Amino acid sequence: MTDTLPEQAVDGERFREALAVHAAGVVVVTAQTEGLPVGLTATSFSSVSLAPPLVSFYVALSSTTWPWLRRADRFAVNVLAGDQAEVAARFARRGADRFAPPTRWRPGPEGVPLLDGAAAQLVCTPYSATEIGDHVLVVGLVTETRIGTRSRPLLYQQGRFGRFTPHP
Repeated sequence: MTDTLPEQAVDGERFREALAVHAAGVVVVTAQTEGLPVGLTATSFSSVSLAPPLVSFYVALSSTTWPWLRRADRFAVNVLAGDQAEVAARFARRGADRFAPPTRWRPGPEGVPLLDGAAAQLVCTPYSATEIGDHVLVVGLVTETRIGTRSRPLLYQQGRFGRFTPHP
């Protein structure tokens, strides 16, 4: 593997168009830093390892939330339920008070914010953070899980939120 880009790398806009076809689950990553709740929306969430239990997500280096999130001792990955598109949009907006009403949340372990109504929540301790291109790959060690009553996740595809409908 190489860290240098080949000359034939595809144009960024064309790359974005191709990736938009892929449906991705939507999560909100939350933490408490210096007594304040912080959070951001991510569609790059993935499991990494079962032993130890690791998950990952990417965050843009340009994110205004990342400097706060990186200082947290714990963070939560809130897997959003199919009816939480408004929550996803709120946590994706710059400059918004993401934890103000109508956001419903409660403090979890060590004060980490847990969003009400999430399909699942994974509380993590930071494991690693690696700059890759214009993003940071964040890996967390899962220390606790909570599974909600609504298991159908929110999806993001072609710039729009939607719900998963299982094939009969």
